[in-house]
Amino acid sequence: MKSVDAHLADILATVRTLAPLELELERALGTTLAEEVSSPVPLPPFDNSAMDGYAVRSADVAAAPVTLPVIDDIPAGSGELRAIGPGHAVRIMTGAPLPAGADAVVPVEWTDAGTATVRVDRPVAEGNAVRRAGEDVQAGEVVLKPGTRIGAAQLGIIAGTGRRRVWVRPRPRVVVLSTGAELVEPGAPLGAGQIWDSNSFTLTAAVREAGGDGFRAGTVTDDPAVFLDQLDAQLVRADVVITSGGVSMGAYEPVKEALTPLGTVRFERVAMQPGMPQGFGVVGDDQVPIFTLPGNPVSSYVSFMLFVRPALRKMSGLPAGPPPLHTAQVLSALRSPEGKRSFLRGVLADDGTVVTPVHGQGSHQLAALASANCLIVVPEQVTEVPSGAAVQVIRI
Repeated sequence: MKSVDAHLADILATVRTLAPLELELERALGTTLAEEVSSPVPLPPFDNSAMDGYAVRSADVAAAPVTLPVIDDIPAGSGELRAIGPGHAVRIMTGAPLPAGADAVVPVEWTDAGTATVRVDRPVAEGNAVRRAGEDVQAGEVVLKPGTRIGAAQLGIIAGTGRRRVWVRPRPRVVVLSTGAELVEPGAPLGAGQIWDSNSFTLTAAVREAGGDGFRAGTVTDDPAVFLDQLDAQLVRADVVITSGGVSMGAYEPVKEALTPLGTVRFERVAMQPGMPQGFGVVGDDQVPIFTLPGNPVSSYVSFMLFVRPALRKMSGLPAGPPPLHTAQVLSALRSPEGKRSFLRGVLADDGTVVTPVHGQGSHQLAALASANCLIVVPEQVTEVPSGAAVQVIRI
């Protein structure tokens, strides 16, 4: 059998980082930045008020309480040049430019909120409630570097530098296909020998959680020709294809039967539990990577976490490799078959110090997986782990 590490290494050596493209900011969420972003101006571009209140000279309110004449109002967005002299105040709104001569803002809560005159009840230090020009970013400063995953805050700073479009590596487009004559769409009645399809929903959601664009293409029967037709139809919109089922050693394995003659997809036994039967390769004129995962629900999900997720990270231009491991103390004894790396489902405590295996470790037991938040890793050479031992876990 092939090792887990060797299988992942082959996958990462095959998949390629997606080419960058320029997107409007509204479409850039979840993509990976492919260029440096710098600010052409200081941010903020001018001294402005951090609060609603009164712009003053701090020396004029040092002996508060004091009353000052209010000589002007400055709303946010004002472009007029204003100034104050000694002994005066200007009413100012949050974000409005600080008038020349002022060095502090008195919050309105520290005053009587007057409009002609204002009583200031507390002194303020120089710079109080003032946002200085360039306090956040200096002109020409790089605010984001290539390889940054773009979230809400990153979108905000890109927009804040005046950019409307940005060069990014797009979210991988991933088509998910489930195979099996026994599969029925959720919501439809079950016939004899049938089950509702869960894998395509699980895997499509996992793709989206991993930062890809998941497209659920539904289910395909056990006919290899029908599977190939469906696959061909989906390749036009796919950077990656994931299938589940049809890759084991028995009869009626449509994925294996359909793809083996192509010579571009290898079907192997990987030394892991669950998820031993694995297939990976490329299909179509564009050499689209295809992951053919086992059909048992837990097996397909664990396979996704170990192999597909790292591949999607590489395609997105992010660091890729095995999932991060964390150490915790296991609260129950574990067993594992010799020669296979086991990935047992568990519940990791909030503080990350202890982990409890869930009840139900079968590769078909999706309910147990749904109650877990981690995978407990038992190495190939270990068959028994005593309660209280230190183990490695993968958060899911």
